[in-house]
Amino acid sequence: MRDLLTNTDTVTFTITGTPARPAQRKTIQRLMQMQPHAAKALKGLQRQRRQKDNRTYIRAGNFWTDRARATRVTRVEPGQTFTIRVTPQIVADILSVQKYLDGKAA
Repeated sequence: MRDLLTNTDTVTFTITGTPARPAQRKTIQRLMQMQPHAAKALKGLQRQRRQKDNRTYIRAGNFWTDRARATRVTRVEPGQTFTIRVTPQIVADILSVQKYLDGKAA
């Protein structure tokens, strides 16, 4: 896998197993959210929460905001694939979860 990560290239990853540690699952989920269509969906949901879903009301003379939870647009499950552009900033993240990923040059 390390030879795939030397170039700043586009790589397709397939999840081969689900990590037991929550931190590793979150790392894979963050990598999956770097896909262009996932990032666009997250941006749209962020705008919707900001404009419609967050309730602002007055409590004890101050404005309080009841914030909606962020929506998860990706799932970490075996067999899921995602394609991202590998940059030097994310190589360490990929290497930390490489045991659960199978990568191929796109």
